[in-house]
Order: sequence, then C-alpha cells, then structure tokens
Amino acid sequence: MPEGDTVWLTAHRLDQALAGRALTHADLRVPALATADLTGRTVAEVRARGKHILVRLDGLTLHSHLRMDGAWVLSKAGARWSGGPAHQVRAVLANADWQALGYRVHDLALVPTAAEDQLVGHLGPDILGPDWDPAAAAERLARQPDRAIGEALLDQRNLAGIGNLYKAEILFLHGTNPWVRTGAVADLGALASTAYRLLRANRDHPEQSTTGSMRRGEEHWVYGRGGRPCRRCGTRIERADQGRAPYARIAFWCPTCQPAPAARGSETDPPDGPDPQD
Repeated sequence: MPEGDTVWLTAHRLDQALAGRALTHADLRVPALATADLTGRTVAEVRARGKHILVRLDGLTLHSHLRMDGAWVLSKAGARWSGGPAHQVRAVLANADWQALGYRVHDLALVPTAAEDQLVGHLGPDILGPDWDPAAAAERLARQPDRAIGEALLDQRNLAGIGNLYKAEILFLHGTNPWVRTGAVADLGALASTAYRLLRANRDHPEQSTTGSMRRGEEHWVYGRGGRPCRRCGTRIERADQGRAPYARIAFWCPTCQPAPAARGSETDPPDGPDPQD
C-alpha cells in the first residue's frame, strides 16, 4: 500500500492539473456512482488525507484510495489510454487541457464536502497535512500501551500516512524493536517527529530514501533488506510477520541495533471499524 508521501504527491499533481478548471468530461465507472454527472463542475482542489485522496468540487467531494494496485494517471486531454486493461479505469476526470484516469482506484465515493468526516473522520493527525501535531499523535499512540509499537504506528487512527516502509525505518533510527510495547517507548513524540521529517523529505518526488542516498540499493536502512547485513553493525537483518491476519505486515529490524524486548508485545486485535491501515 502506498505511503503517505506517495499519496500526497499524487494529490498534488492532480491539483496542479485540475484545480480551478471546469470538467469537460467526467465518468465514474462503478455501479454506485454510474448515474453521477460531474461534467461542468469546477474542481476547487485536490488534497490527500493520510492515504486517501479527496477531489473537492462545487460542494461535493470525490473520494478514492489507491490501496495496493491503484493509481491516478495524468495525460493530455484526449490522449489514448495504454496503461493497462481499459475496463479497469474506474474514474475519468478531464478538462480542456488534462485528463486524470483513476486506474484500479478503490473505495470511490461521492459525498457533500461538509460530510467528508464520514469517510476520513476516523484518521489521526495527518503527517503531511495542516492538522499535523506530533503531541496529538503521541497521545493517541499512548492510548494502547500494551500494543506492539510496530502495529501502533501502522494504525491510521493514531497518525495518518505511515506505511510498512516508514514503520521499519523510523523504528530502526530510534533503536526500537517492532515488538516493544508502546507504553515502554520512552519518547513517542520523537517517533512522530521522525515520521514527519522522513515523509516531508520525500513527498516531492517518487523516490523514497531514509538513508540520505538515492543510489539504487542504498535508500533504506532495514526495509526490504531481510537476510542482509545491517548498515551500522553488520548483523543480519531479520524479518517476520507482525500483526494478525488480515492486517499482518512484514517487519524488518536489526536484532543488535533494535534489541528484542523480554517478551514480544501483544499483537492486539485492531479497533472496530475500517481497516486500521487505511
């Protein structure tokens, strides 16, 4: 699932192409929205909220989520689509200059802009949003002190935007094992602040580096490097599933730089409601 910086960049590019312009063509190709007609409406702005994309236009908001396989693809107006099976284009938004095609986008919904909280109101402070507050994020994390910190960071109800890549890298940089109890982490605010620093550094380009290097194979400390030597100490990087199905994700950590707790933190059931990693 794309990280918050990737979603932010997608929304930013859509905003540059669509905001302030009337739609000359709009087609929402999901049954629930098949009769919705947005043609002629002006796009006010496109914004990311965590991992969600909100297209705001004349009092309505079109919501979408990329999940694992979705993408919004921009091209010049009238250009022929060649990026995959045409029947998997689920949304088309076009003006006189640009067309945005929602390829395999998920959770399309159309609501009054004033009712956006129906779709994203469960989210915690958005790391790349105007509501970002590391203290508030830390307070939310602290509400489940017995939960493993690796799971807590992925729960978008605590702070919105962290995915598996940044979870692994943030915990490495703080020398924290993914299974440490959240209540045993000395400074949750510092974790939140590191999340902001990393996502903010990467939001303006598709490449994601946490090491400071953009050279291929050198971008990350532990993420995706299971079985390879730690860049700091040479110990073999470990990997294991963390969390309960269907919310389990692979954790990466250095057993020397991130020593294991006496007992692994509890893999708690997520709170009721939407997927906590949304």
